[in-house]
Amino acid sequence: MTEMVHGSNPVQPGEPLLSRWWHTVDRWAIACVMLLMGVGLLLALASSPPLAARNNLPPFFYFERQLMFGGMALVVMIVVSMMSPVTIRRWAVLGCVGALVTLILLPFIGTDFGKGATRWLSLGFASVQPSEFLKPCLAVVAAWFLAAGQEPNGPPGRILSLSLVLLAVFLLVIQPDFGQAALILFAWGVMYFVSGASMLVIMVLAGVVLVGASVAYNGSEHFARRIDGFLASEVDARSQLGYAASAIQEGGLFGVGVGEGQVKWQLPDAHTDFIIAVAAEEYGLLLVVFIIGLYAVICLRALTRLMRERDLFVRLAGAGIVALFSMQAMINMGVAVRLLPAKGMTLPFVSYGGSSLVAMGIMIGILLALTRSRPQGEIGDLILMRGRHG
Repeated sequence: MTEMVHGSNPVQPGEPLLSRWWHTVDRWAIACVMLLMGVGLLLALASSPPLAARNNLPPFFYFERQLMFGGMALVVMIVVSMMSPVTIRRWAVLGCVGALVTLILLPFIGTDFGKGATRWLSLGFASVQPSEFLKPCLAVVAAWFLAAGQEPNGPPGRILSLSLVLLAVFLLVIQPDFGQAALILFAWGVMYFVSGASMLVIMVLAGVVLVGASVAYNGSEHFARRIDGFLASEVDARSQLGYAASAIQEGGLFGVGVGEGQVKWQLPDAHTDFIIAVAAEEYGLLLVVFIIGLYAVICLRALTRLMRERDLFVRLAGAGIVALFSMQAMINMGVAVRLLPAKGMTLPFVSYGGSSLVAMGIMIGILLALTRSRPQGEIGDLILMRGRHG
């Protein structure tokens, strides 16, 4: 009876907070995140010295910053993972409002750092990319609306949720940042599907996305150039994609050796967007497969726990977070091997970047909090008890 009420990891009354958290959180997922951070630091040692040399900085300047931001991300992840779903939802509302207001002001107070897209807020000592923090908060708030819409006499949750997502997408498109906009739309589509949407509605939404992509291709030179480069029959060997593809091929199964890779000297974004090319060149396919396996373990374990969850809000928010996390990793690696058009998107917990690391800490912290074993009974237990009383 105890397992039926409290799940497989019962919580003892009066148990200390840290002990309760440790017995209910997904420890395998935490271990995978720490391994990804370790891989990121290992690759930072290889990829950051050339960048530091180009910017006349100490050789390990960027490695030390990644170590600092990684530590911050780990602390944030653990703190957030201790929160209840209700507390997560409250903070997500505040975070979503703050991120949206910042995005609205970004064209006036933001900077592009010479990359042609105003995506960053410069603080002098560091820069912040508001869209990174918007994603997890938006997923939680959109899931809240979707779940509330299915309650008796509830609000029009699907309309509110879609309106909020479309506002965020519009603010991202005008930067322009089509990749993050597409990522948010994909995550919302996953949540919408999980909430019980019909296939007809999903197909209509997919058609709207295709029309939007066509409009973007004809109206944005930046977007069209990325698509044309992806569809070209041959890749310029001196382009970023060309250098990345060559590095991956050169690495083979075991790599060319630690510190022996050349792509880090050729690519300005080797430490961020093309970090997987550095991994493949110096350590080979084995490290790449190891990285993919870590992402797979995190996502599959989260989905397994969410399938047993009774709370609709928790299931939807968790599904949205998993969609954001897994798809961002797939996009980053897909671009490097030319399966997807070029897009400046970091590899979670591996690429260099303060905003990305801390935001990913928040994202996985939310996922860990939502998938913790709680004394609410799993959905299978609920069905069993109803059957006994039927």
